[in-house]
Amino acid sequence: MVMKIAVAGGTGVVGRHVVREAEQRGHEVVVLSRSAGADVLGGEGLRERLEGCEAVVDVLNVATQKRAEAEAFFRTTTTHLTEAEREVGCAHHVVLSIVGIDRVPTGYYRGKLLQETTATAGPVPSTILRAAQFHEFAEQALGFVRLGPVSVVPAMRTQPIAAREVAAALVELAEQGPSGRAPDLAGPEVHRLADLARQVNDHKHLGRRVVEARLPGAAGRAMRSGALTTGGPGRGRQTFAAWLAAEPA
Repeated sequence: MVMKIAVAGGTGVVGRHVVREAEQRGHEVVVLSRSAGADVLGGEGLRERLEGCEAVVDVLNVATQKRAEAEAFFRTTTTHLTEAEREVGCAHHVVLSIVGIDRVPTGYYRGKLLQETTATAGPVPSTILRAAQFHEFAEQALGFVRLGPVSVVPAMRTQPIAAREVAAALVELAEQGPSGRAPDLAGPEVHRLADLARQVNDHKHLGRRVVEARLPGAAGRAMRSGALTTGGPGRGRQTFAAWLAAEPA
C-alpha cells in the first residue's frame, strides 16, 4: 500500500536513508525541515506539511549531554509533532530511540526516555524502535574530545548497525501501523568503540591518536559493561568491517 510519510529529521544521517528507502518503496515522502517551511521545535508550519500524511517517522536529534536541554528538546518536538498529527488525522507516530538508554544514566539518554514516554502518552498511536549506534558513530567519536592530535574516546562496548538497515526497519514499521515497542535492533557483532575508532582513523588516514578513557560513575560503568548492546543477537546483517571497506579511504 502506497502511503504519504513525513520524516522529521530527514536531512540527518539516518533521516536521508529513511527518505530514500520510503521513496524506493513507492511512498510519497514529506521532509519536515525549516527550509521546507516546517519548524518542529517552534511548531510552525507542521499542520500544512502534514496534511494527508498517514505516518510520521521522527529521527530528530540534538547535540547535547545536558539533561535539561535534551528533555526540553525531545518533549517539545514530540508534543508539537503529535498534536499536529492529531489535528490533521495522521494515525501513526514512529520514534527512533536507542538501545539501553534506561540502563545508562546520562543527560542525553534521559531526554530520549522522555521522548519515548511523551510519544506513548500522546494523542496519536505510536511505535518505538530502539536501535544501537550506527557504524558512523565510530568516526564521530574521534571528535568528542580532541587534544591536539589525540582523540579521547570513551571506553564502551557497542553493537553497531548500518544506518540503512535502521531506516528500512523504520519504514517497515510505518507501513505496518502502530505496534508500541518494537524489538530492539543492533548489528551482528559487539566491539570496543575505541577499536572501531582506530580502524576508521587508519582506513581514512585521519592522523589521529586514539586514547580510550574510562568515564566515571554509573554511566561509565554501564557503558563499559555493554549496557548499550542487546545482550544477544542484534538482527542487523552488515558488519562494521564490511561497512568500512565500502567507505572511501
